[in-house]
Amino acid sequence: MEFLADYAGFLIRLLSIALIILLIVAVISSSKGNKARKGSLSVTKLNEGYDAMKSELRKQLLDKKSLKKSLKALKKEKKQRLKTDEKREEASKKRVYVIDFDGDMKASAVNSMREEITAVLSVATSDDEVVVRLESPGGVVHGYGLAASQLQRIRDKGVPLTVTVDKVAASGGYMMACVADKIIAAPFAILGSIGVVAQVPNVHRLLDKSNIDVELHTAGKYKRTLTMLGENTDEGREKFKQDLESTHELFKRFVSKNRPVLDIEEIATGETWYGSEAIENHLADEVMTSDSYLEGFYADYDVLQVSYQEPKPFTERLGLSVLSAVEHKATGWLTKILNSKGY
Repeated sequence: MEFLADYAGFLIRLLSIALIILLIVAVISSSKGNKARKGSLSVTKLNEGYDAMKSELRKQLLDKKSLKKSLKALKKEKKQRLKTDEKREEASKKRVYVIDFDGDMKASAVNSMREEITAVLSVATSDDEVVVRLESPGGVVHGYGLAASQLQRIRDKGVPLTVTVDKVAASGGYMMACVADKIIAAPFAILGSIGVVAQVPNVHRLLDKSNIDVELHTAGKYKRTLTMLGENTDEGREKFKQDLESTHELFKRFVSKNRPVLDIEEIATGETWYGSEAIENHLADEVMTSDSYLEGFYADYDVLQVSYQEPKPFTERLGLSVLSAVEHKATGWLTKILNSKGY
């Protein structure tokens, strides 16, 4: 028995060493190959899924005689559509490109969206249309500023751009939406929140009671206006507020430029409005769900959903990136809270 225990211990140590070696080799090879790794672009024709559902529902609802008659009519319709499609091919068939943006606090989805837009703009013409299904309660200024700039690329190319909002496009989310030629909002979608907010917790008094000193050294008078650990000053608070106001003014100018029909001073109060109300103050152009809007194209257009999948980091693929997973969950949790509160 003692021999078996020693042998088992030896095997475990040997296996551990082998795993460590494999991990080291994998990390080295990954670091060399990461630069060459690219994501994948997928294109789904939404018309086909729509037709398949319609056909399946007919099968379930109709009796044999009616189904036979319906299928015959459908076959005739399909044949006619193919002829029409061939004619359209000669005259360059029109397409609607659908891009989904599900925004978090950091606007992380912009990394995929920029690739999707690049792909679409390589083939799209002014006869086509890009529809962005946007959902976001907003987040960091620089992230959503970049996201809005990516949508501006579509406008600059002369391709019609429509943004649909089924749930929320607030703050940075609305910064993106306002770039569009047309904004479609569901009846209870939340739009607006044209304002800027910042919150800085401060534990200086708690540290002071515990006789803990925090030293902060900066080069530049306003390098750090407010701090979490040190004692904040009235001058620092005033500068911090000025920075917020400057950002707000920049936000207002951006929205005004893209939607000049707005009374910016009236709506740039940080308030939000539901879709039906947003029409009245020109935050949106039509009240409709994204599904209803896209259904209008299925008969005459190729409706193509374009999606780019980013390559996952090596550590994440191995399931070792615990911090990344925690950060992702925390960001998602915070985004859901903001969504529910309508920020």
